[in-house]
Amino acid sequence: MANYEDDLRNPVWAPPERYGINPDWVVLRKNHEDTGGRVSPYLIYLDQDNSDIVVAIRGFNLAKESDYMVLLDNKLGQAEFDGGYVHNGLLKAAQWVLEVECEALKELVERNPNYTLTFAGHSLGAGVATLLTMLVIKNRAKLGNVERKRIRCFAMAPARCISLNLAVRYADVINSIVLQDDFLPRTTMALEDVFKSLFCLPCLLCVMCLKDTFTLQEKMLKDPRRLYAPGRLYHIIVRKPFRCGKIPPVVKTAVPVDGRFERMILSLNTTADHGIIWIIRESQRALDFS
Repeated sequence: MANYEDDLRNPVWAPPERYGINPDWVVLRKNHEDTGGRVSPYLIYLDQDNSDIVVAIRGFNLAKESDYMVLLDNKLGQAEFDGGYVHNGLLKAAQWVLEVECEALKELVERNPNYTLTFAGHSLGAGVATLLTMLVIKNRAKLGNVERKRIRCFAMAPARCISLNLAVRYADVINSIVLQDDFLPRTTMALEDVFKSLFCLPCLLCVMCLKDTFTLQEKMLKDPRRLYAPGRLYHIIVRKPFRCGKIPPVVKTAVPVDGRFERMILSLNTTADHGIIWIIRESQRALDFS
């Protein structure tokens, strides 16, 4: 969430407990101008308290045309990777980050052999973090042969970015966090149509819901090019149907093959559940109740 701040020493959006990071431990930080719009802003952070090297990638910015270009750069089956299929635009963004930051990450990994290497992101950044994680695992020699067990990824409210076989294969490394009715991990139609319809998103979601309802799940799973939310899923439930108010958070976790967010959910919170602030708040509530 700190990626959304312009000045980490004087944060505007910080929660009451702050971000829990030390600005002096930020190794580097790049914005849209630094990346030339190839990827959303990111930072590399050396978490000395938790022995962790963190690459955190910011989510989608509605005001940046370059973010649209990354997200819309994909066609069904366009990009193959490791025996499966991935989102083409997100793959290219991840490849750019690895190419540019390879030496910096290698130096940090070799200098801190007991540290884990964590990739994290929200929304668009979650997809980039996912594919960056997979690229690092496939090219561990570039980072000093870092062990797979030291690598992990946390994707919050991710777009559907990898095929089902890859989602299952990398479930030991990649973790996806989805809040209740979040629409993006369920969005199967062309993302271009979603963003063309931003001003009438409820109408679009209603059409998608009806379409998914009358589509057999067997037909959905039959196409190997179809993309899914990545890795092990942590689905946070905070509301029950036909009930006012919230319930104590319930976290459902699995590495599902069937029924992997195949149905669009229509509710008043379909878009609100995509917000990083609410994801963090409800995740903390879930931890407090556990």
